[in-house]
Amino acid sequence: MAARRTSESGESRPRRRVIDDPEARENMMIELSMSCAEKQLREGKASSQVIVHFLKLGTKKAEMELEKLAMEKELMRAKTEQIEAEKKNGELYAKAIAAMGVYSGKQVQIDDEEDV
Repeated sequence: MAARRTSESGESRPRRRVIDDPEARENMMIELSMSCAEKQLREGKASSQVIVHFLKLGTKKAEMELEKLAMEKELMRAKTEQIEAEKKNGELYAKAIAAMGVYSGKQVQIDDEEDV
């Protein structure tokens, strides 16, 4: 079990391990901030900025903005896939044209693994 420290105010807090991963540390800080804000709101001691922040999160506008961001993310993913598909199609067309040239009797230099 984790050792507990006693602060100057007499509260005992669990000892926390040091986190090296920046992302994990950020997530831990977010969780601590949310817990602190929740405690302040429950006790009626929250600042106006904290109250307004959470009020804004509950609005229809905030919900629509989140939905818009999700759709933009999906659109970016689709565009990336389309670019990759076009690149692949271009390579296939180039190979097909080269193959047709061989069948029509044209000299085609192939730069693949066959260097004779």
